[in-house]
Amino acid sequence: MENFIFGLHPINEAIKTGKEINKVLVKNNLSTSSAQELIAEIRKKGINIQYVPQEKLDKICKHKHQGIIAYISPIKYQNLEEIIIKTQNENKLPLILILDGITDVRNFGAIARTGECAGISAIVIPSSGSAKISEEAIKTSAGALYNIPICKMDNLVDTVLLLNQMDIEVVAITEKAERLIYELDLTIPCALILGSEDKGISNTLIKRADKKAKIPMYGKTSSLNVSVSAALVIYEAIRQRIN
Repeated sequence: MENFIFGLHPINEAIKTGKEINKVLVKNNLSTSSAQELIAEIRKKGINIQYVPQEKLDKICKHKHQGIIAYISPIKYQNLEEIIIKTQNENKLPLILILDGITDVRNFGAIARTGECAGISAIVIPSSGSAKISEEAIKTSAGALYNIPICKMDNLVDTVLLLNQMDIEVVAITEKAERLIYELDLTIPCALILGSEDKGISNTLIKRADKKAKIPMYGKTSSLNVSVSAALVIYEAIRQRIN
C-alpha cells in the first residue's frame, strides 16, 4: 500500500516542509475556503490532483479525512545538477538514465534495480506521465530505489539542454536510429534516453539528442521489454568503461 496522509492541516504542513507528494485525491465539489486555498497551493507546486467521489475517499481512509488525501513518495527526489557536480568531483564518469513516458511501475522498478547494481549516477523522470515511486515500485526494485538518485524534472527537453551545458552527451536509444549501441563511445560522460514500449521516445527529445542508437533485433518479435533494453545499454556502457 502507498503511504498517505489526510486532512487539510496535515497536507498543508507536508507541503510547507517539502515532503514529496505523488498525488492528491480531492472530494468532488469540495468548496470550503480553506480547501480552495490548499488546492491552489497544490496546483502551484505542480502536484497531480484527482477529483473523486466521497465513497472512494471513505474506502481509502477510515478516519475523518476532510475530503482530501495525499500520497507521499517513499523517497526524496534529488537535484540533477548537484548529482553531476558531485560525480565529477569524485572523478567518476557520469552515466545518467532518462526515462520518457515509462508508466509501468514494475518496469520502472526493474530499471532502477539494474541501474543501481551498475552504479549509474542517476535516473531522470518527468514530473508528469511517469510511473509513481510507490511501495510496489520499491519492492520490484528490490529496494534499489532507496539507494539510487532519482531526479524529477518538469521538462525533459530543458534537461537535455542542461546536460549539454555540463558537457554530457545525450543518446536516444531508439529503433529509428541507424547505428547500433555497440558503435557508440560510452566511455565519455553521457545520458541515455529510453522511451515507453508503446510510444517510444518523443520526437522532440529524439531531435534534441546528440546521437541516436538502437539495439539490434534479428527475430520476429518487434521489440524488447524496456527494462531489458535498459539493462543491455547500461551494461554496454559498463563493458566499455571496464575495458
